[in-house]
Amino acid sequence: MAGKIGIIAGTGFYDLPGLKNTNREELNTSYGGALLLSGTWEGVEIAFLTRHGVKHSVPPHRINYRANVRAMKDLEVSAIIAINVVGGIDSNLNPGDISLIDDFVDFTSGRASTFFDGTGPEGVQHIDMTSVYDKNLQALLIASATSQGIKLTTGGVYAGFNGPRFETPAEIRFARLAGATVVGMTGCPEAPLARELGIPFTSIALVVNPAAGLGHGEITMDEINAALDSGKSKVLNVIAGALPNVAKLYV
Repeated sequence: MAGKIGIIAGTGFYDLPGLKNTNREELNTSYGGALLLSGTWEGVEIAFLTRHGVKHSVPPHRINYRANVRAMKDLEVSAIIAINVVGGIDSNLNPGDISLIDDFVDFTSGRASTFFDGTGPEGVQHIDMTSVYDKNLQALLIASATSQGIKLTTGGVYAGFNGPRFETPAEIRFARLAGATVVGMTGCPEAPLARELGIPFTSIALVVNPAAGLGHGEITMDEINAALDSGKSKVLNVIAGALPNVAKLYV
């Protein structure tokens, strides 16, 4: 099997502090370029990609999701662990909490959201999305969180919106009707693209604010940055604790 685990991260996660022996490289895929950082973390070979660029210069609607996921496939990664920074819709989720995603609702528009658009040699294909998020990867992350005494909520449903603006209260009410527990701007089409290419994929979401209309006022970057500071280490510790077992299963 392939020898690397892919990590794709977003806002606030522009590097991996535990990554050693790093090497930055740009891969040219059939869908464009993707900049990745390779190295080892907990003794496991890692391919790390930060969606927005190292200086957060790429807004969510302009991320080349197909190039990013295709680059992971070209590197023959065995599985992908995604980190998504989100707003909380479920009232039980507070800033700084982390949640595993089980399903998604895609409210985005105008994004290249499939590899099978009829222009390639594979033609048009209809891929099942019943289980987008890999249960084995989830189980390993849950076990890691449990062993460290870190609360990790399960059963998350991700609502994807275009951004870069935040959602309106009405949009959040609409997403809640669809069963969404968190809202973000980058989970769609990333997760289904990985599914299309057959890469085991999971997402661990860090809640950084109550979604629009559910807090005590406007969403501010100050509150988001504070929640990132309090929750980032939990996300990284859960992933780091799971990596040796992820490697045993997938590498």
